[in-house]
Amino acid sequence: MTKHHNLLYLLAVFFVPLILTSCHSRKAAMRGQPGEIVKPQTEMADKYSQIMGVNRGDIENGRLYAFIDQWMGTPYKFGGLDKDGVDCSGLVYLLEQEVYGITIPRMTSKQITVIKRKYEEELKEGDLVFFDFDGKQFSHVGVYLQNGYVVHASSRKGVIIVRLRDPSIYKYFSRAGSVDIQSHTQVN
Repeated sequence: MTKHHNLLYLLAVFFVPLILTSCHSRKAAMRGQPGEIVKPQTEMADKYSQIMGVNRGDIENGRLYAFIDQWMGTPYKFGGLDKDGVDCSGLVYLLEQEVYGITIPRMTSKQITVIKRKYEEELKEGDLVFFDFDGKQFSHVGVYLQNGYVVHASSRKGVIIVRLRDPSIYKYFSRAGSVDIQSHTQVN
């Protein structure tokens, strides 16, 4: 073997397992089945407890935070439903399906019809929160996490976590609630 081949061999021996391991760990983060609560990986719990100002032990739904981690920073794209771009209702549609095992309508205007309305102080992880942007009722949607935080697909910043009471978004907050059991379809 020439020096060039030796170098390529060494690179393959050291970097291919590293690449495969990193791909595997990304998939491993989404453990369990939709609807199942699985314990989050320690690094994931640390990361999201710091973002939301909660104790690490309060981050209990590993599937939820693994899903968010995989989508975080994905750009906004109207009508989008993949990592190249996703819109607000698409993100919520996918999250509810992949994390909670329920299928809700794809469009924000229909998602509002499947919730059981709640007051802000009653919100629980996984509840939907709706906003009236551009003078249009229920034109934007996100998912409540905990401690006043919401994940949503921002048209300017992509998928992000924000405080519900952040002045830039809270002034548009209009309704929230949990997905009504009679209004959704369970995914097997």
